[in-house]
Amino acid sequence: MASICVFCASSTRIDSRYLDLATAVGTEIAARGHDLVTGGGSVSCMGAVARAVRAGGRSTVGVIPRALVDREVADHDATELLVTGDMRERKGVMDARSEAFLTLPGGIGTLEELLEVWVARTLGMHAKPVVVLDPWDTYAPLRAQVEALVREEFVRPEARELLVWTSTVEEALDAVEAGLAIPPAPAQPAAEELLEAEP
Repeated sequence: MASICVFCASSTRIDSRYLDLATAVGTEIAARGHDLVTGGGSVSCMGAVARAVRAGGRSTVGVIPRALVDREVADHDATELLVTGDMRERKGVMDARSEAFLTLPGGIGTLEELLEVWVARTLGMHAKPVVVLDPWDTYAPLRAQVEALVREEFVRPEARELLVWTSTVEEALDAVEAGLAIPPAPAQPAAEELLEAEP
């Protein structure tokens, strides 16, 4: 059992297929015995994935900034609803409460969340799996941009490999579970320890 953080859309204007995808993800998360962490909204994909997890008998943690409680319509049915002071605190709490990250198609907020946890993974700040589920190539331009950055040596190939791309719900959850099964690397010495070890 793990707590899986799902980053996804809160827009109510998107095609219904994205809502269906979020529901399918929530259903699969619950079927595999995992719990959910979300941005705490009850609308669009955020609400759909949370309702599906609860319908499957698992718990959901919603984390939402006070300023968005009304705008994103806070998920008051969440097993645990945490209201934070701002967006930065929200992301910190979501990160701390999660053991894996799964990103669905979404907007700039979803992109920000994905890039932040991916960067932290590449820097060794956590060892949690970072997976993207993109069945309709919504993120194709992003993947192309990443490849361009690797070619120009702005991004290391090893960093690219830490972001796992999938196209089906089952493949996405398999990738999450595979990442959870990898033992974390030994902790690196803190900078202070390295300095003290120098002659």
